[in-house]
Amino acid sequence: MPGGVNTSLRRCWPQLVLVRSKGAVITDADGNDYIDYHAAFGPIVLGHNHDAVNARVRSVMEEIDLLGTGTTELEIQLAQKICQHVPSAEKVLFANSGSEATYAAVRLARAATGRKKLIKFQGCYHGGHDSLAMNVITPPEKLGKRDPLSAGSLTEVLEQTLVCSFNDLDDVEDTVREHRGEIAAIILEPIPHNIGCVLPEPGFLEGLREITRRLGIVLIFDEVITGFRHGLGGYQKVCGVTPDLTTLGKAMANGYPIAALCGKAELMD
Repeated sequence: MPGGVNTSLRRCWPQLVLVRSKGAVITDADGNDYIDYHAAFGPIVLGHNHDAVNARVRSVMEEIDLLGTGTTELEIQLAQKICQHVPSAEKVLFANSGSEATYAAVRLARAATGRKKLIKFQGCYHGGHDSLAMNVITPPEKLGKRDPLSAGSLTEVLEQTLVCSFNDLDDVEDTVREHRGEIAAIILEPIPHNIGCVLPEPGFLEGLREITRRLGIVLIFDEVITGFRHGLGGYQKVCGVTPDLTTLGKAMANGYPIAALCGKAELMD
């Protein structure tokens, strides 16, 4: 494995080789126990290897597996539950990862608006695809410039994404004014958790909602991290601001791979 791990985000010191996980504890190959404050970036809401979750997963695996047609009762039940709790959710599309969900969200926004450009915010992380994999933990000398997370990212794709400062409505207003009629979506984590839990200042999320509604821009809340943690309905339920689209991640399955894109029926259909 390059670097000894399957993602650079798991490269740390000491470099652990892990053999067990239970509750809040992970154990390495030498028998050392560690309290896992990291929790796989957060989706392990109930702790590792939660007995009830694992029992339910095992029971389902004995009944049904990978299908290439139709839908399942469980998909319908989960979609109904998400629509029950998440304010923006009128329809739900499931995926395997948060990256897939955000990719589907920006593609949908472009299709619905006929526009190409996106606005993201410095410090927000939205997955590994070129349109959004930039400007997360940016070194000071690169602030204000595009800072892709990986070599090999297409310049032509990167140029369609505009980066604004979180909590700066004037910056957003200036950017949409400069690119009037070009912006398909504004996407953000309502609380950027990858840079230390930066809370939105009063009026910031409300201001984004007003701008996007006024200019026909799709507002996307990436709640892969905030969803089901700050509240069962996500942070949008807490703050009272309803986006057009929402992305959710594997917190809904205590870490098992699943994600969702949900939102207004007029967009989702």
